[in-house]
Order: sequence, then structure tokens, then C-alpha cells
Amino acid sequence: MDNTPILTFRDFGFQYTAQAEPTLYHIDLAVHKGEKILIAGPSGCGKSTLAHCINGLIPNSYPGKATGSLTIGGKDAFSQGLFALSKTVGTVLQDSDGQFIGLTVAEDIAFALENDCVPTKEMHETVRKIAKLVNVEQVLGHAPHEISGGQKQRVALGGVMVGDVDILLFDEPLANLDPATGKQAICLIDEIQKHTGCAVIIIEHRVEDVLYRPVDRIVLMEDGRIRFDGSPDALLSTDLLPQGGIREPLYVTALKYAGVALTADMRPSYLPELVLSDSQKAQVCHWFASQPPAPAQPEKPVQLQVKNLDFTYSGGHHALKGISLEVHKGEMLSIVGTNGAGKSTFSKVICGFENAQSGTITLNGLDLSTLSIKERADHIGYVMQNPNQMISKNQIFDEVALGLRNRGVSEEEIRPQVEETLKICGLYPFRNWPISALSYGQKKRVTIASILVLKPEILLLDEPTAGQDLRHYTEIMDFLCELNRQGITVILITHDMHLMLEYTPRAVVFHDGQVIADRSGAEVLNSPDIVAQANLKETSLYHLAAACGIEDSEEFTRRFIAQDREVRK
Repeated sequence: MDNTPILTFRDFGFQYTAQAEPTLYHIDLAVHKGEKILIAGPSGCGKSTLAHCINGLIPNSYPGKATGSLTIGGKDAFSQGLFALSKTVGTVLQDSDGQFIGLTVAEDIAFALENDCVPTKEMHETVRKIAKLVNVEQVLGHAPHEISGGQKQRVALGGVMVGDVDILLFDEPLANLDPATGKQAICLIDEIQKHTGCAVIIIEHRVEDVLYRPVDRIVLMEDGRIRFDGSPDALLSTDLLPQGGIREPLYVTALKYAGVALTADMRPSYLPELVLSDSQKAQVCHWFASQPPAPAQPEKPVQLQVKNLDFTYSGGHHALKGISLEVHKGEMLSIVGTNGAGKSTFSKVICGFENAQSGTITLNGLDLSTLSIKERADHIGYVMQNPNQMISKNQIFDEVALGLRNRGVSEEEIRPQVEETLKICGLYPFRNWPISALSYGQKKRVTIASILVLKPEILLLDEPTAGQDLRHYTEIMDFLCELNRQGITVILITHDMHLMLEYTPRAVVFHDGQVIADRSGAEVLNSPDIVAQANLKETSLYHLAAACGIEDSEEFTRRFIAQDREVRK
């Protein structure tokens, strides 16, 4: 590894022009070529601001006052423009759709080459070489809407690699990916880093998923400061991650619950290389035996019944193939599966946005095919993943009141209903606030409130916790659990396997337009066949149980989740 840093922060601070207090304080950080670094921390800790300083969005797009120094490639970063920095720093955004420029995959990868007036023959050769490296050779002629989320991310990576950059910066690369695609993304980043020798900086709060492949250092941020900068093994031997509002790897937490004292030389950051003595394995087995079995779930009446649902898009894609399932009144249910498995199509058909070619959907015995979209919405409320795609008003009160006003409800009736709903959602103190002043998590609550005020029997939510740190994730899920306790049925479409394990007693697994499993989350993630078929990811608890000689990994997972829930109350 080159001893000369490619990037250096020295006593660096930054304060946005519009803010009264700095966002970053006394940052000292050096990054060398060939290093792979994970920057982690809760929302609002300064991770994004640090990234914007590295890729030039600060100060070129977000003005403010900087103190100390930041050098990139041996030059003062703030004296370089965005174009100059882009030759050194390639950024892959969280939202790959927002990074797509070309009409096809090939055009998108070639964009920077075209700007540099690279000869056509050389450009074509470079595009083919890069496409092979990021494994998108087969889709070079495809438009953005024709490829998956994982493929879009690969294209975005290819687009920044054509410039032969020294630093690759990834901003929340796992936020919109299913578990299997997330694993592939981490493997790809690892391969690219080894192939190019560039420095890789990953900003992500999902620490365990990033550690699927080793990293050199973890930089932990909190309140605008660096709290830790060192090896992953050293960090996981402490309690700094949970103290900082970041979920540590599940197997690490399980070992701590069992009373195992972790040290850096045990290699806790990389499960395949974790060193456990026989006595430590015995500690884990003793903890498992001492935990009470998970209680059985009571039977509830069927509320929503789907039989032999079949749907094909006009282009010929057979998205749903004979789907049959039952949703019980008052339950909380996960629907999981890889991108393209049919989960979103299923939601659209249930809500009436698409009409199935065959099959039946009944709600409390009522045939939903007889109802309009509006009439279905009175029973089933659908909350999209991105709150910004649902919000159309400037004020919180007006957004929540919109559905009632569209239904012709009088203003005298609207006010008490909206205020009651805002109280349930914890938004009443902010009722007169502009939505622009809210956090992402608060905006999610507003979208839920706008649906809840219509008093649906079922809430259907698409990725309710995507991109959320542990604190905001917990806030949203605790809120949904409270709604569930009030009798509202909650259906969650999610890529988050921990959410499925912790909050939903039942998981329905979609694959290639079919239901391939309908059982508990613990059963799903401890079934290698289902995991492989549905492109999910086995929980690390499964591998820890095996390493300690515990045969019933499913029950081990259940007992861990039960204790973890109690500890976090």
C-alpha cells in the first residue's frame, strides 16, 4: 500500500451557510490508495456531509464555511471544481436511477468518454471492457427501465470507472437492494478494489452486510466527530456500535448475550474466521438452553383471501402465477423475495392498480373485483417506499386531510379526525409545520397518517425502513406495532431480513411470481433451500449455531430475537 495518502482531512470542520452550528468538527482522517474503508454512524452524524466534501458537492453545490484542510490527490480539494475532482473521485449514489444519464446501458457507461472526446473505436473498446468487469455485458443495449436495481448499480459503477479514478465513493449502496443482490454488490466492490487498486470508501449503516467481505478500517461517526477509526476487529470488541445507534452483526450481539468476552484477536469482524474456544462455544450452548421457547402464535380469523391469482403484463411478462394466500385479521406479515419476484405486482393487483387475468381476492368475504380503486382504498391503505412520491401538499395538516377532502368530508368533521390521527402518529405538535422541515422518517409517518385517517382495515407498506439507521428504524417499527395492537392488519414488503425476524411472526416468500414458502421468518432463513431459491441471505445466527454445535438453528434464532427485543425495549 502506498504510504502517501490520496485523501487527507486535517482538523477539518464544516458549517452550512443556512445552519447555526457546524456539522463537522475536528476531522482527522487519511485514506490511502488500495484501502477499503467503511464510514458508519446514525442519521445526522455527518456522514453525508463528509462524502459531499470528498466528491466536491461541498462547496460547489452546498455552500458553507470550512476550517482546517482537505487535500485530495495532493491538492486542496476546495480549490478544485467538480469536473477536476471527478477525475479523482467517482461517486456511486444510493439512488441509481438518479445517476442514469444515457438512454441505454452502453450510452451511460460511455458518457464521460464522450465528454472527453475519446475516439469512437477506443470508446467502444473501453465500454466493452468495463461492462465485462461489472458484469453487464448482456444488457448493453437495454434501457434503464429494462434492467434490475442491482444491474443499475453495476452500470453506475461502470460509469465512474471509465475515468480510472483513484477513489470510489459509495453512498448507502445497499439501501434499495434485496439481500442476495446486496451480497453481490459487496463482492463486486471487493473485486473492483482488488482489480484497480483504488481507494474504496463505503458509507453505510448496515455494518454486518458490508463485512460480508473484509474492510481495512471502520470510521465511526457521531455528532459530527470521528469517535473511532481503526480495525473492524477492534471496533466489534467494544460496545461503540450499539452506543452510537448502529446495529452490530447479529452473531456479535448473540455472543455478548451468552457472556462471551470478545477480543480483537478472535477476528469477530469476519464470521468465517471467528475463533471460538470450546469453553466459549459451551457458553453459547448454555445461553441457548436457558432461554424460554418462543410462544406459539394464536389463531386469528381470515381477513384477506387470495386464490389462484394470475397476472401478465401487456408486454408478455408473466408476473404472478397462481398466487394463493390468506392474511389473518390483526396480524403483522412480511412478504419477501428478490427484486422482480412479483411482490410489487401483487400489491398493485390487491389495491386495484392492475387487474388480474384470473383468480379471486376477497376481503371479509367481499369480492374486491366489484370495487373501484377508491373503494378498495377505503379498506386497504397502500404506503409507498419513498414518501416524496406520495406527498403533494406543503403543510402536514393539509397532506393528512387531503384524502378526506377528496371524499367530500366537511371541514368540521375533518379537523378532529386529522388531529386524532396526528396524535396517534406522534405528529400532532408539528401539525402546522411545513413538510420540508421534517426528517425522512417523519415524512414516512406523514404518509402513513394520510392513509390511516381514512380508517383502512389493512395497511400495506413497501420497504418502510429502507435507508433508516437503527434509531429511526426502531421508531417506525414501534409505531407500526402500536397500530397493529390497535387491530390494524399490517403487511410489510421488505428486503430487511432482520425486520422480518424481529417483527413479523409470519413470512411469505415470493419467487418468480409464485409463493414458495409461507412460514415463520426463522424457518425461512434457516432453510438453505428456500434461501438459495429465493435469493435471500441466511442469517449469521444460523452459522453461529452450527459453529457451536447447536442443531436447532431455527429455535436458536427465535430465542435470540426474543431476548434482543426485550433488551431494546
